[in-house]
Amino acid sequence: MSSRFLDLAVPGVRGLNPYQPGKPVSELEREYGVTGIIKLASNENPLGPGPKAVAAMHAAMSELARYPDANGFELKRAIATRHGVSAELITLGNGSNDVLVMLAESFLQPGTEAVFSELAFAVYPIVTRAAGASASVAPANPWEHAQPLGHDLEAMAARVSERTRLVFIANPNNPPGTWLEADSLAAFMDGVPADVLVVVDEAYSEYLDRPEYPDCTQWLDRYPNLVVTRTFSKAFGLAGLRIGYALSNPEVADILNRVRQPFNVGLLAQVAAVATLGDDDHLSASVRLNNTELARVTEAMVDLGLRHVPSVCNFVLVDLGREAGPVYEAMLRRAVIVRPVANYGLNDCLRISIGTPQENSRMIEALAAALGEAQG
Repeated sequence: MSSRFLDLAVPGVRGLNPYQPGKPVSELEREYGVTGIIKLASNENPLGPGPKAVAAMHAAMSELARYPDANGFELKRAIATRHGVSAELITLGNGSNDVLVMLAESFLQPGTEAVFSELAFAVYPIVTRAAGASASVAPANPWEHAQPLGHDLEAMAARVSERTRLVFIANPNNPPGTWLEADSLAAFMDGVPADVLVVVDEAYSEYLDRPEYPDCTQWLDRYPNLVVTRTFSKAFGLAGLRIGYALSNPEVADILNRVRQPFNVGLLAQVAAVATLGDDDHLSASVRLNNTELARVTEAMVDLGLRHVPSVCNFVLVDLGREAGPVYEAMLRRAVIVRPVANYGLNDCLRISIGTPQENSRMIEALAAALGEAQG
């Protein structure tokens, strides 16, 4: 029966593997019977939403019987103010993932292709293949590179052809945690044909404050074929609400809004996002905590003798030097959830999100014990 229905599915969907999220806390409770679980698998903000966002959601609860503003006027105005752009450049999404789907639906079809790195967000190949398009996958930088496992822009540029419609670039990048400097990214953009859209995914941009790092939301006048995606799921702490957006040429935004689902961003998500954009104190506290704890976690990895990718995000990719599965399972038994990344071909690696000081201490202790257990 199931194979018959698989044959009925469109070709691009038949070969897809579903996106694998980090294991939920409730699932681990059911499977292992453990309590006191900490989850460091999905790059969430351990501080959660800020007080202004929480207050805004409480104030909006009485309106839940009403549909939200389908055009997101107040949220678009707040985003436009933050980036100094016109609201007509903005497309709202149910998370930035939603906008990536819209881009694929709008610009990919059989006979076209998208270019991306072999080690970048797992959704890029999913949306590409679901649209029936081909994936042209560039090799990532080697471990010995200054940006290990990061984007090789020369290799990506070499794969752009007359069939290419989209190029996906995550900056900073997930899962390595690496980043691209402004000069190298601008040089890449200068060489891309004007009829190829370059999607720069800046989901983790709030964590990185370096003069060499480009805020590509300020490049939209310079590059009409540029699309920049952002999210409220990471540094802003609103992952459970699913809210993100894209900034692009108004013509591109118009096309995306033609396929955007009605009421794709809920009322609570909209009001929380508006309030969050007015809460710089919470954002600063979140980034400050992350940077302090990222340094401590990476130092602990060195003490454990583990190779890691220098990260600028709220996670670190760690090479265990052995099959990661047994270590991951041993950590689960200790009520600590991290993220195996075998789906990227990194069978020996774990991606570990940065939590609170207490959570990180427990994770380090659990990892050390799991390594010893797996060794034995």
